[in-house]
Amino acid sequence: MYTAPPQKTLAGQPVGRRVKFTGFALEPSVHQRLLEMGLTVGTECTVVRYAPLGDPMEIRVRGYSLSLRAAEAAGISVSLQD
Repeated sequence: MYTAPPQKTLAGQPVGRRVKFTGFALEPSVHQRLLEMGLTVGTECTVVRYAPLGDPMEIRVRGYSLSLRAAEAAGISVSLQD
């Protein structure tokens, strides 16, 4: 029986990693807010840094920096970019 590989999420990706957004599993209001900030399927971003305790994280997307909570990052599916 074939089992699909587990989805990678934005949460826990190492600093400097480039990823592409592939899907969102978030509350509708949070998803809408992220869409308004330019986080759409197919958009690439780079993980810039984590706060000292690991939450929030900073990403660089569409030329600007954005901080996301760990819970939000865990709901964003990504694919790894070279």
